Amino acid sequence: MTGQAKPRTKRKTTNGAAGTPLLRPLNPVRRRTEEVVERIAAQIIEGRLPAGARLPTEQAMMAAMGVSRTVVREAIAALRARGLVTTRQGAGAFVNSEPDQQPYAIDPDGLGSLGSVIEILELRTAVEMEAAAIASERATAAQIRAIAKAAATFSRAIANGDRAVKEDFDFHFAIAVATQNARFVGFLEFLGGLIIPRQSIRTFDGKVELQKRYLESIEKEHQVIVNAISARSPRKARDAMRRHLLNGKERYKQLSVDPVQ
Repeated sequence: MTGQAKPRTKRKTTNGAAGTPLLRPLNPVRRRTEEVVERIAAQIIEGRLPAGARLPTEQAMMAAMGVSRTVVREAIAALRARGLVTTRQGAGAFVNSEPDQQPYAIDPDGLGSLGSVIEILELRTAVEMEAAAIASERATAAQIRAIAKAAATFSRAIANGDRAVKEDFDFHFAIAVATQNARFVGFLEFLGGLIIPRQSIRTFDGKVELQKRYLESIEKEHQVIVNAISARSPRKARDAMRRHLLNGKERYKQLSVDPVQ
């Protein structure tokens, strides 16, 4: 293809405050996460959110767009995967200075199929089984308690009939923190909510008993991981995480799933 690309037309820059197009209420008909992603991405591409600009806080986006914290976090994870934003712990999300030069990205638009879920689980298996082993060696007593607490929080959530997506992520994130290696933490932050497949694809469609058995299996596997890390056994921790994620892959293969619309 020849010829030069037309330069982008930039619109007036805004600071993302309430009342701007970025923070108007969402159309309830469209999938909420996708619309949040599209709206923020458009602001970035069109120059209304310039390089280095800080995105509105989670609370501001939740209130202005009428969405949950989970939706906002999924949207930020998707924007990060596209290379459009970066997150800084305790500071928020910021527009990347060179969004088109992200060396690696996972397109969230392709994560609604079973095949893509399996690919993510295989990637996680390679990374997280070693994270569990390292955590068993390096974790402080407080970090081990945090892992156990995250597992208990997951258990309480599923006992209340919740899908426990956030609680599941928090458990794996606590293990990454316990490695005392920022790269493991960054890996999970990069994937964000994408590491929990049941929020990306329709797995249960109201099948309460199926969901209950599925989540109880995860609960038991989490406890085996907690026990192995608490025992300071890298071999057992590695094996427990490997079995957990491989079992997850097999569970998804056995489920009849369709992309979320």
